Amino acid sequence: MFVVAAFVSSAGSSAVPGAAAPAAEPAVDGEALPGRILGVLGGAGFCFFAFAGYARIATLGEEVRDPGRTIPRAVVIAISVVIAVYAIVLAATVHVLGVQGVAASAAPVLDAAERVPAGEVLAPVVRIAAGIAALGALLGGVLGVSRTTLAMARDRHLPAPLAAVHPTTRTPYVAEICVGVVVAVIVLAADVRQAIGFSSFAVLIYYLVANTAALRLDRRRRGLPAWVPVLGAVGCVIVAGSLPWQSVVGGLVVFVVGGVVYAVTRPRAVTPGVASRA
Repeated sequence: MFVVAAFVSSAGSSAVPGAAAPAAEPAVDGEALPGRILGVLGGAGFCFFAFAGYARIATLGEEVRDPGRTIPRAVVIAISVVIAVYAIVLAATVHVLGVQGVAASAAPVLDAAERVPAGEVLAPVVRIAAGIAALGALLGGVLGVSRTTLAMARDRHLPAPLAAVHPTTRTPYVAEICVGVVVAVIVLAADVRQAIGFSSFAVLIYYLVANTAALRLDRRRRGLPAWVPVLGAVGCVIVAGSLPWQSVVGGLVVFVVGGVVYAVTRPRAVTPGVASRA
Protein backbone atom coordinates (compact mmCIF):
# COMPACT_ATOMS: atom_id res chain seq x y z
CA MET A 1 0.00 0.00 0.00
CA PHE A 2 2.93 2.34 0.70
CA VAL A 3 4.25 1.75 -2.81
CA VAL A 4 0.82 2.44 -4.31
CA ALA A 5 0.47 5.66 -2.31
CA ALA A 6 3.95 6.86 -3.32
CA PHE A 7 3.35 5.99 -6.96
CA VAL A 8 -0.03 7.74 -7.11
CA SER A 9 1.23 10.86 -5.36
CA SER A 10 4.20 11.07 -7.71
CA ALA A 11 1.98 10.45 -10.73
CA GLY A 12 -0.03 13.50 -9.77
CA SER A 13 2.98 15.62 -10.64
CA SER A 14 4.12 16.35 -14.14
CA ALA A 15 6.45 13.94 -15.90
CA VAL A 16 10.19 14.39 -15.62
CA PRO A 17 11.31 17.27 -17.87
CA GLY A 18 13.16 15.98 -20.89
CA ALA A 19 12.05 12.38 -20.37
CA ALA A 20 11.82 10.51 -23.62
CA ALA A 21 8.35 9.67 -24.84
CA PRO A 22 7.61 6.00 -25.59
CA ALA A 23 8.76 5.05 -29.06
CA ALA A 24 6.48 3.75 -31.82
CA GLU A 25 3.24 4.28 -30.01
CA PRO A 26 0.53 2.24 -31.74
CA ALA A 27 -2.77 3.71 -32.84
CA VAL A 28 -5.37 2.31 -30.50
CA ASP A 29 -8.36 3.46 -32.57
CA GLY A 30 -7.52 1.73 -35.85
CA GLU A 31 -9.31 -1.56 -35.11
CA ALA A 32 -12.86 -2.31 -36.18
CA LEU A 33 -15.44 -2.74 -33.42
CA PRO A 34 -15.38 -6.59 -33.42
CA GLY A 35 -11.60 -6.53 -33.09
CA ARG A 36 -11.82 -4.08 -30.18
CA ILE A 37 -14.38 -6.24 -28.38
CA LEU A 38 -12.30 -9.37 -28.90
CA GLY A 39 -9.23 -7.53 -27.63
CA VAL A 40 -11.02 -6.38 -24.49
CA LEU A 41 -12.33 -9.90 -23.82
CA GLY A 42 -8.89 -11.43 -24.43
CA GLY A 43 -7.33 -8.89 -22.10
CA ALA A 44 -9.97 -9.66 -19.50
CA GLY A 45 -9.13 -13.34 -19.83
CA PHE A 46 -5.42 -12.71 -19.27
CA CYS A 47 -6.17 -10.52 -16.27
CA PHE A 48 -8.65 -12.98 -14.80
CA PHE A 49 -5.98 -14.96 -12.99
CA ALA A 50 -5.06 -11.81 -11.05
CA PHE A 51 -8.54 -11.75 -9.50
CA ALA A 52 -8.80 -15.48 -8.83
CA GLY A 53 -7.02 -15.34 -5.48
CA TYR A 54 -10.22 -14.61 -3.56
CA ALA A 55 -11.52 -18.07 -4.47
CA ARG A 56 -8.44 -19.65 -2.89
CA ILE A 57 -9.74 -18.43 0.45
CA ALA A 58 -12.62 -20.90 0.25
CA THR A 59 -10.21 -23.84 -0.01
CA LEU A 60 -8.87 -23.02 3.47
CA GLY A 61 -12.22 -23.62 5.17
CA GLU A 62 -10.90 -26.62 7.06
CA GLU A 63 -8.16 -24.52 8.65
CA VAL A 64 -10.05 -21.45 9.92
CA ARG A 65 -12.41 -20.83 12.78
CA ASP A 66 -16.11 -20.37 12.00
CA PRO A 67 -15.64 -20.74 8.21
CA GLY A 68 -19.31 -20.08 7.48
CA ARG A 69 -18.87 -16.53 8.78
CA THR A 70 -15.17 -15.87 8.21
CA ILE A 71 -14.76 -16.98 4.59
CA PRO A 72 -17.63 -14.96 3.01
CA ARG A 73 -16.41 -11.81 4.76
CA ALA A 74 -12.80 -12.49 3.72
CA VAL A 75 -13.83 -13.02 0.08
CA VAL A 76 -15.76 -9.74 -0.08
CA ILE A 77 -12.97 -7.78 1.63
CA ALA A 78 -10.24 -9.34 -0.53
CA ILE A 79 -11.90 -8.71 -3.89
CA SER A 80 -12.93 -5.17 -2.89
CA VAL A 81 -9.41 -4.19 -1.83
CA VAL A 82 -7.85 -5.73 -4.95
CA ILE A 83 -10.25 -3.93 -7.30
CA ALA A 84 -9.60 -0.62 -5.54
CA VAL A 85 -5.80 -1.01 -5.70
CA TYR A 86 -5.85 -2.11 -9.35
CA ALA A 87 -8.08 0.83 -10.29
CA ILE A 88 -5.82 3.34 -8.54
CA VAL A 89 -2.65 2.00 -10.15
CA LEU A 90 -4.31 1.85 -13.57
CA ALA A 91 -5.54 5.43 -13.31
CA ALA A 92 -2.11 6.68 -12.26
CA THR A 93 -0.37 4.74 -15.05
CA VAL A 94 -2.70 6.02 -17.75
CA HIS A 95 -2.34 9.55 -16.35
CA VAL A 96 1.45 9.41 -16.78
CA LEU A 97 1.81 7.42 -20.02
CA GLY A 98 -1.50 7.96 -21.74
CA VAL A 99 -3.52 5.19 -23.37
CA GLN A 100 -1.13 4.83 -26.30
CA GLY A 101 1.88 4.79 -24.00
CA VAL A 102 0.36 1.98 -21.95
CA ALA A 103 -0.39 0.02 -25.14
CA ALA A 104 3.19 0.46 -26.37
CA SER A 105 4.89 -0.50 -23.11
CA ALA A 106 5.93 -4.00 -22.07
CA ALA A 107 6.08 -2.86 -18.42
CA PRO A 108 3.76 0.15 -18.15
CA VAL A 109 3.78 0.50 -14.36
CA LEU A 110 7.58 0.52 -14.28
CA ASP A 111 7.78 2.92 -17.21
CA ALA A 112 5.33 5.26 -15.48
CA ALA A 113 7.35 5.10 -12.27
CA GLU A 114 10.52 6.00 -14.15
CA ARG A 115 8.91 9.07 -15.73
CA VAL A 116 7.62 10.76 -12.56
CA PRO A 117 9.86 13.26 -10.70
CA ALA A 118 10.99 10.71 -8.09
CA GLY A 119 11.48 8.03 -10.73
CA GLU A 120 15.10 7.23 -9.87
CA VAL A 121 13.96 6.27 -6.38
CA LEU A 122 10.53 4.91 -7.12
CA ALA A 123 11.43 2.60 -10.03
CA PRO A 124 13.61 0.23 -7.94
CA VAL A 125 10.90 0.19 -5.27
CA VAL A 126 8.33 -0.80 -7.89
CA ARG A 127 10.59 -3.64 -9.08
CA ILE A 128 11.00 -4.94 -5.53
CA ALA A 129 7.30 -4.59 -4.80
CA ALA A 130 6.46 -6.50 -7.99
CA GLY A 131 8.73 -9.34 -6.90
CA ILE A 132 7.14 -9.46 -3.46
CA ALA A 133 3.65 -9.36 -4.99
CA ALA A 134 4.55 -12.22 -7.33
CA LEU A 135 5.73 -14.29 -4.38
CA GLY A 136 2.50 -13.52 -2.55
CA ALA A 137 0.43 -14.60 -5.55
CA LEU A 138 2.52 -17.75 -5.86
CA LEU A 139 2.02 -18.57 -2.20
CA GLY A 140 -1.73 -18.07 -2.51
CA GLY A 141 -1.84 -20.32 -5.55
CA VAL A 142 0.17 -23.05 -3.88
CA LEU A 143 -2.05 -22.86 -0.79
CA GLY A 144 -5.25 -23.17 -2.80
CA VAL A 145 -4.15 -25.84 -5.28
CA SER A 146 -2.55 -27.98 -2.56
CA ARG A 147 -5.86 -28.02 -0.64
CA THR A 148 -7.69 -29.06 -3.81
CA THR A 149 -5.07 -31.77 -4.27
CA LEU A 150 -5.65 -32.88 -0.68
CA ALA A 151 -9.39 -33.20 -1.27
CA MET A 152 -8.88 -35.15 -4.49
CA ALA A 153 -6.44 -37.50 -2.78
CA ARG A 154 -8.92 -38.06 0.05
CA ASP A 155 -11.56 -38.92 -2.53
CA ARG A 156 -9.04 -41.30 -4.15
CA HIS A 157 -8.78 -39.47 -7.46
CA LEU A 158 -5.09 -38.83 -6.76
CA PRO A 159 -2.46 -40.96 -4.97
CA ALA A 160 -3.17 -41.39 -1.25
CA PRO A 161 0.20 -39.97 -0.04
CA LEU A 162 -0.93 -36.54 -1.26
CA ALA A 163 -3.57 -36.57 1.49
CA ALA A 164 -0.95 -36.64 4.25
CA VAL A 165 -1.43 -33.92 6.89
CA HIS A 166 1.43 -32.72 9.08
CA PRO A 167 0.80 -33.77 12.70
CA THR A 168 1.91 -30.42 14.14
CA THR A 169 0.88 -27.75 11.63
CA ARG A 170 -2.15 -29.68 10.32
CA THR A 171 -1.31 -28.67 6.75
CA PRO A 172 -1.11 -30.91 3.63
CA TYR A 173 2.66 -30.66 3.42
CA VAL A 174 3.14 -33.41 0.81
CA ALA A 175 0.64 -31.78 -1.54
CA GLU A 176 2.23 -28.36 -0.96
CA ILE A 177 5.69 -29.67 -1.84
CA CYS A 178 4.45 -31.44 -4.97
CA VAL A 179 2.49 -28.42 -6.16
CA GLY A 180 5.50 -26.19 -5.52
CA VAL A 181 7.73 -28.46 -7.61
CA VAL A 182 5.24 -28.50 -10.49
CA VAL A 183 4.97 -24.70 -10.42
CA ALA A 184 8.76 -24.33 -10.44
CA VAL A 185 9.06 -26.64 -13.45
CA ILE A 186 6.39 -24.70 -15.35
CA VAL A 187 8.04 -21.35 -14.61
CA LEU A 188 11.45 -22.63 -15.75
CA ALA A 189 10.30 -24.59 -18.80
CA ALA A 190 7.31 -22.69 -20.19
CA ASP A 191 6.66 -19.19 -21.47
CA VAL A 192 5.14 -17.19 -18.62
CA ARG A 193 2.56 -15.52 -20.87
CA GLN A 194 1.36 -18.88 -22.16
CA ALA A 195 1.24 -20.20 -18.60
CA ILE A 196 -0.90 -17.22 -17.55
CA GLY A 197 -3.25 -17.76 -20.49
CA PHE A 198 -3.57 -21.46 -19.70
CA SER A 199 -4.13 -20.70 -16.02
CA SER A 200 -6.88 -18.20 -16.84
CA PHE A 201 -8.55 -20.69 -19.17
CA ALA A 202 -8.51 -23.41 -16.51
CA VAL A 203 -9.87 -21.06 -13.83
CA LEU A 204 -12.66 -19.87 -16.13
CA ILE A 205 -13.66 -23.45 -16.92
CA TYR A 206 -13.93 -24.51 -13.31
CA TYR A 207 -15.85 -21.31 -12.55
CA LEU A 208 -18.16 -22.40 -15.38
CA VAL A 209 -18.60 -25.71 -13.58
CA ALA A 210 -19.29 -23.89 -10.29
CA ASN A 211 -21.94 -21.66 -11.89
CA THR A 212 -23.58 -24.65 -13.55
CA ALA A 213 -23.56 -26.59 -10.29
CA ALA A 214 -25.19 -23.63 -8.51
CA LEU A 215 -28.23 -24.03 -10.75
CA ARG A 216 -28.88 -27.42 -9.16
CA LEU A 217 -29.01 -25.99 -5.66
CA ASP A 218 -32.30 -25.28 -3.96
CA ARG A 219 -33.27 -21.60 -4.25
CA ARG A 220 -32.92 -21.13 -0.49
CA ARG A 221 -29.43 -22.63 -0.44
CA ARG A 222 -28.30 -20.77 -3.54
CA GLY A 223 -29.34 -17.40 -2.11
CA LEU A 224 -29.43 -15.80 -5.58
CA PRO A 225 -31.87 -15.89 -8.51
CA ALA A 226 -31.13 -18.45 -11.22
CA TRP A 227 -30.14 -15.81 -13.79
CA VAL A 228 -27.01 -14.94 -11.78
CA PRO A 229 -25.19 -18.29 -12.27
CA VAL A 230 -26.52 -18.43 -15.84
CA LEU A 231 -24.96 -15.03 -16.56
CA GLY A 232 -21.76 -16.16 -14.86
CA ALA A 233 -21.59 -19.34 -16.93
CA VAL A 234 -22.14 -17.49 -20.20
CA GLY A 235 -19.49 -14.93 -19.25
CA CYS A 236 -16.98 -17.68 -18.47
CA VAL A 237 -17.53 -19.30 -21.88
CA ILE A 238 -17.19 -15.99 -23.76
CA VAL A 239 -14.05 -14.83 -21.95
CA ALA A 240 -12.38 -18.26 -22.07
CA GLY A 241 -13.04 -18.51 -25.79
CA SER A 242 -11.43 -15.09 -26.33
CA LEU A 243 -8.04 -16.22 -25.03
CA PRO A 244 -5.22 -17.08 -27.48
CA TRP A 245 -5.81 -20.38 -29.25
CA GLN A 246 -2.66 -21.87 -27.70
CA SER A 247 -4.13 -21.38 -24.22
CA VAL A 248 -7.49 -22.82 -25.27
CA VAL A 249 -5.99 -25.88 -26.99
CA GLY A 250 -3.55 -26.52 -24.14
CA GLY A 251 -6.37 -26.24 -21.62
CA LEU A 252 -8.61 -28.61 -23.57
CA VAL A 253 -5.82 -31.18 -23.79
CA VAL A 254 -5.28 -31.04 -20.04
CA PHE A 255 -9.02 -31.41 -19.40
CA VAL A 256 -9.17 -34.43 -21.69
CA VAL A 257 -6.29 -36.01 -19.77
CA GLY A 258 -8.04 -35.14 -16.51
CA GLY A 259 -11.22 -36.77 -17.80
CA VAL A 260 -9.32 -39.97 -18.54
CA VAL A 261 -7.77 -39.95 -15.06
CA TYR A 262 -11.22 -39.40 -13.53
CA ALA A 263 -12.70 -42.27 -15.52
CA VAL A 264 -9.91 -44.59 -14.35
CA THR A 265 -10.11 -43.57 -10.68
CA ARG A 266 -13.89 -43.23 -10.41
CA PRO A 267 -14.59 -46.89 -9.52
CA ARG A 268 -12.49 -46.61 -6.35
CA ALA A 269 -13.43 -43.02 -5.50
CA VAL A 270 -15.34 -42.05 -2.38
CA THR A 271 -19.10 -41.86 -2.93
CA PRO A 272 -20.30 -38.23 -3.25
CA GLY A 273 -21.84 -36.99 -0.03
CA VAL A 274 -19.76 -39.36 2.11
CA ALA A 275 -17.10 -37.80 4.33
CA SER A 276 -13.73 -38.51 2.70
CA ARG A 277 -10.69 -39.60 4.60
CA ALA A 278 -7.12 -40.32 3.58
